[in-house]
Amino acid sequence: MKPVVVLVGRPNVGKSTLFNALTRSRQALVADLPGLTRDRQYGDGRVGGRSYIVVDTGGMVREHDPLAALVATQTRLALAEADVVVFVVDGRAGPNSDDLAIAEHLRSLNRRICLAVNKTEGMDAALAVAEFHALGLGPPYAIAATHNRGLEELMGAALAGFPADDGPPEGGAGMRIAIAGRPNVGKSTLVNALLGEERVVVSDLPGTTRDSVYVPFEREGRAYVLIDTAGVRRRSHVTDPLERHSVAKSLQAVDAAHVVLLVFDAREEVSEQDVTLAGHILAQGRSLVLVVNKWEGLDPARREWIRRELARRLPFLSFARPHFISALAGLHIGPLFPAMERAYRSGGRVLPTPELNRLLRDAIAATAPPLVRGRRIKPKFAHQGGKYPPRVIVHGNLVAETPDAWRRYFAQRVREHFRLEGTPVEVEFREGDNPFAGREGKPPSARDEAKRRRLKRFRKAHYG
Repeated sequence: MKPVVVLVGRPNVGKSTLFNALTRSRQALVADLPGLTRDRQYGDGRVGGRSYIVVDTGGMVREHDPLAALVATQTRLALAEADVVVFVVDGRAGPNSDDLAIAEHLRSLNRRICLAVNKTEGMDAALAVAEFHALGLGPPYAIAATHNRGLEELMGAALAGFPADDGPPEGGAGMRIAIAGRPNVGKSTLVNALLGEERVVVSDLPGTTRDSVYVPFEREGRAYVLIDTAGVRRRSHVTDPLERHSVAKSLQAVDAAHVVLLVFDAREEVSEQDVTLAGHILAQGRSLVLVVNKWEGLDPARREWIRRELARRLPFLSFARPHFISALAGLHIGPLFPAMERAYRSGGRVLPTPELNRLLRDAIAATAPPLVRGRRIKPKFAHQGGKYPPRVIVHGNLVAETPDAWRRYFAQRVREHFRLEGTPVEVEFREGDNPFAGREGKPPSARDEAKRRRLKRFRKAHYG
């Protein structure tokens, strides 16, 4: 088992910056504002032949934050699972009453504690740490997380005695599932419901989640990483610089995910922002599961209305079946995991070339592409060009002129034939190359002749 290293300290001492440095990532949101981190953030790191799990926590002793009690609960849960606690303090500000209170609490724990004096760049190390001996937590270590200074010595002390391992950390292992949606639709409540524990801070206040929180876990032997994201509002409504950072992190989380759970509030209409966010997910080619939350207690008329709204406002997501749940009450949560698995498998499905070509012929026979300037568009053969999402390349004459309606028609035929659920299908048309273009009146070269023979063999193999 890899040791768990938990970072604690008062607000704005650089815990999230240290977390990013130790994980060599930009996973945690960082800004020169106190109280950004509220949930536990997990990451993997490695130093001196030892891998470890590092946990970022919210700042302790924050009475001014209305969510202080919830943040403190998350920090206590992190400390309960810690093998090592790294207490981060500000070397420029010196120790204060909050640091003394935290140190007293940490001394009561039966945990190894390392004192990290941060923000010491440009300072004499011995002078920077001198005052912090008074905290009674052993020798302080001068570090500068922003510049990666002193981290190896700190982590060497923190991990002393833990066995070395044989390989790099397994960061990001498993299916990555992003929970996305507008503020206050119940994303964090859904994360806790899927995990079966109070893993992230939940409040009725919109904007409770500020960062994208990555939560690795296992279920029935299958590895997953849940990503709780901040709510995404319309750009014109976002004026706070912190919220801009949060929205950017949410969109990055969507881009990094294999499957996105797009969450709606059944008690509100499907807004323009919902449509925009769904369009972004579709443009990124991510597999998708639609989740309509707060379903409990709704009358039949309202339920029927929201179903019609989804179909009316999101016709381009017809491939994603909606799931109607109550995250707070734990209703209908179980079917989400099979739905995510089906969407994930569909995104990585192998589409055999002979089967694609039979499907192309059948599609043309049922509904042929229209004429263009009096000439017939002639799709000739197709093959798979990629996964996540499945991508089909169609070659032929004048296929670049194929209208979007026929592109969508063929994509739907592909989806139905291969029983793909929860994933978009991209269809790309490519004009057949003419090996004799520009060579009128000249005999074909050996290269052109070889290309012609290969094309002939391909057509014979797939068309007979």
